[in-house]
Amino acid sequence: MGSKYRAQILLEPEQHEALSNIAQREGRSISDVAREIIRMGLDAVARDNDAVWRKRMKALERLNTIREETRLQHGIYPGDLVDEVRRFRQSQLESIWKAD
Repeated sequence: MGSKYRAQILLEPEQHEALSNIAQREGRSISDVAREIIRMGLDAVARDNDAVWRKRMKALERLNTIREETRLQHGIYPGDLVDEVRRFRQSQLESIWKAD
């Protein structure tokens, strides 16, 4: 077993009782049980993070496929949509201001 680092944590009463019960039942120390449970929790979090990243990558791959299908079907818009929307919105505002 590798090096260990001392860490002081505060447990809720039911957490301490659960750890104590497990330790007593298995003939182990509370520290040993806590380390194992923390290790299991960290492994679960790592697996969840991996699953989240796999899901995100799959979504990005699907979006790339849709984008490519759209490009092949419709081509690439030659204009500047952001500028066009700004100009349109500006003309709307100007017409409102003139009406006042």
